[in-house]
Amino acid sequence: MFATLLGALPRPSLPLDAAPEAILDAILELQVTQGLEPLTDGGWPVVIDDPVAAWTATTQRAAGLVKAVVLGPVSAAAPRADLRRTLLGLADAGCTWIEVHEPAATTIDDDDGRTRFAETHRALTDGLDGVHLSLALLGGSAAALGIDAVLAGAYASLALDLIEGPDNWRLASDAPKDRGIVCGALATSAGSDDGPEILLWAAGYAASTGGRGQDRVGLATAGSLAHLTWDLAARKVERLGHAARLAAAPADERKSTIDPRAVDIRSAAMGRWDPAAPRPGQQRRRRPPAG
Repeated sequence: MFATLLGALPRPSLPLDAAPEAILDAILELQVTQGLEPLTDGGWPVVIDDPVAAWTATTQRAAGLVKAVVLGPVSAAAPRADLRRTLLGLADAGCTWIEVHEPAATTIDDDDGRTRFAETHRALTDGLDGVHLSLALLGGSAAALGIDAVLAGAYASLALDLIEGPDNWRLASDAPKDRGIVCGALATSAGSDDGPEILLWAAGYAASTGGRGQDRVGLATAGSLAHLTWDLAARKVERLGHAARLAAAPADERKSTIDPRAVDIRSAAMGRWDPAAPRPGQQRRRRPPAG
């Protein structure tokens, strides 16, 4: 089980005249401290307008695997050929994990759109060997696009926003078990409940779909944290890393840490916890929905 960011981080609490390298170092240190990997530049690259040079500069300062994040051809204004050259350039530079973000996928619900999406991503990713390609569908539901169009490109994993787009669970369920699922289940809003229960449920459910297993599942933010304060974003990243460690821990350790209502998934889904059946003469105790 791993954890990663699906979006940017706010500027760290550094002096206004801090060098770009110092900002990037703080971004990387937060992720490494909380056990996240693959790492990202968090939206604070030291090289602007050159994805290959930006990834190379981040990798040189990072203590772990760094993924490259690019905006997909359906969502970007740039021609597909330019993005294709970027992906090839990243691969030639040694990048082994490329995450393609397609927020526009959440707006496609017709056959023509599905066909164009499939053809575009098939051409974009053709022949990119030795690279883990991940398609990130954030900002809403892309379930109407359908799994055939989503996986027309050579994507080894799907990164899904499961907060703004809960219907994306359909894509997770429909994806073949050899494709990874990155569960964007940590909410990005300031007042969200960031306890581990929802994240653990998401990881467990994704691992169970089609017999996928934990080795092909990761946890992530559901999108960008850039609108938050640095301290709040850092606390969310800490919660994310903690949940990923719990997901890989023995069952007894998980149960001793989480809300007992989460042990019974059926009850937790309804916002209540029903203990074991009462003995004759006893009344079953029921708690009201949380919140």
